[in-house]
Amino acid sequence: MADPETGELLPENTPGMLMIKGPNIMKGYLGQPEKTASVLKDGWYTTGDIAMIDEDGFITITDRLSRFSKIAGEMVPHTNVEEALHRLLGLTEQSLAVAGVPDAQKGERLVVLHTLTGEQLDELLSKLDKSGLPNLWTPKPSAFYRVEKIPVLGTGKMDLQAVKTTARSLDLGE
Repeated sequence: MADPETGELLPENTPGMLMIKGPNIMKGYLGQPEKTASVLKDGWYTTGDIAMIDEDGFITITDRLSRFSKIAGEMVPHTNVEEALHRLLGLTEQSLAVAGVPDAQKGERLVVLHTLTGEQLDELLSKLDKSGLPNLWTPKPSAFYRVEKIPVLGTGKMDLQAVKTTARSLDLGE
């Protein structure tokens, strides 16, 4: 595993960018040298997955780099924030989706799309300080936007691009 920012190798049980190398790795994207250069370096393919390797050599994928925001220099995992928010309300259905939007002072900030009722949102906002999230990871109350539904792909997985696009279109900045 490597640090997503510096490329430095990380110790066991430390989440980092999963990079792979071998004869089965692609040679590049056809006719797209810039895209190839962005994912292939010295024969190592950058997967975009955040993973850990344990002392026995087992790899556990924990997230996608696209599911992180860099806020004031710190990588903030959207999945962890979503899980904490769902846990505050005891929700098991995907009712909240976190995305990063540009922020002039901190680089990015978090925006939350949700399908909650007004009462559920009020309850969630009143419990934010009990989320266990670091302050930097806690979305501001003004950063919650109600949507009809959380965008999903045909596979049933969250449509990350649509979440990001929707978040940017709804958020007017602070």
